[in-house]
Amino acid sequence: MKRTLIALTLLLLAVLVVTIPTQLSAQDTDPVVSIIRLDPAFDHLVPKDATLEKLTGGYAWTEGPVWDKKHGYLLFSDIPNNSIFKWQPGKGASLFLKPSGYYGSEPFTGHEPGSNGLTLDSQGRLVMNQHGNRRIARKEADGKETVLVDHYEGKRFNSPNDLAYKSNGDLYFTDPAYGLPKQLDDPQKELTFQGVYRLTPDGKVTLLDKDLKAPNGIAFSPDEKILYVNDSIEVKWWAYDVQKDGTVANKRLLLDGNDQMSVI
Repeated sequence: MKRTLIALTLLLLAVLVVTIPTQLSAQDTDPVVSIIRLDPAFDHLVPKDATLEKLTGGYAWTEGPVWDKKHGYLLFSDIPNNSIFKWQPGKGASLFLKPSGYYGSEPFTGHEPGSNGLTLDSQGRLVMNQHGNRRIARKEADGKETVLVDHYEGKRFNSPNDLAYKSNGDLYFTDPAYGLPKQLDDPQKELTFQGVYRLTPDGKVTLLDKDLKAPNGIAFSPDEKILYVNDSIEVKWWAYDVQKDGTVANKRLLLDGNDQMSVI
């Protein structure tokens, strides 16, 4: 449940935290940022005196941060560099896994071969969305890798992007086309849509929504009664009621980023 609360908090941060670049000096290459609080309720999530701190830098494109409480470090993906990095207090950042999302022998011709969204399962094992491999995989304690899912109805996924576990072990994930070399127009694309899915512990895959152009970020409400998904092409956030059987219903627009980031 803590992971779902953190995930929802990050979703709110994406709405409420606005970076404001200021004029940079020749010695300073990092912009100054400010937190814009649109609702007093945000203070219960992030204290008023909270500040933003840059932990590390120099990467091509970072995604999927997840805190490993057991080992005391942060993991995150650098997608173009096909890598996962680890940041640990007092030790800084170091390479954790390479390759992380594409294991092919031929050079990857696109821009996003690596892992994207990362999470931990109930046993603390790392679960990775792998763009280039077009699958979701789990890192075992012995270092070996287990493929959790790579097909829907006999067709390969586009490039699984983000994921969120429900407390019963069901894994919900998104599958846009960003990881394909030519994305929506890639000749290797096997599915005719970009979907939102649910994977049960026994391996059953259920398609929940196929009508989004680019389903991307995904998270649960703290009580797991609502599933949130954003469409990064349409710039819209959607909410769904989670049913007792794990499916979703009552899809509704939560926020339209094209309308001055207004909450519906």
